[in-house]
Amino acid sequence: MDLSKALWRKSSRSNGNGGECVEVAANLPGIVALRDSKDPNGPALLFAPEVWANFMTRTKTESI
Repeated sequence: MDLSKALWRKSSRSNGNGGECVEVAANLPGIVALRDSKDPNGPALLFAPEVWANFMTRTKTESI
């Protein structure tokens, strides 16, 4: 999958110096990509938009 046009966005809860967080790109047709901000050239996880939306909803509404 070519992610060269991905617009990566860091978590708003990032620690300010750019590390220890994940980045998400949701601007690509049919996928949402997730990567480690400390390794921007490393692998990315790819999700269907519906799966990512479900994950986000569940993490905001369910307690562990």
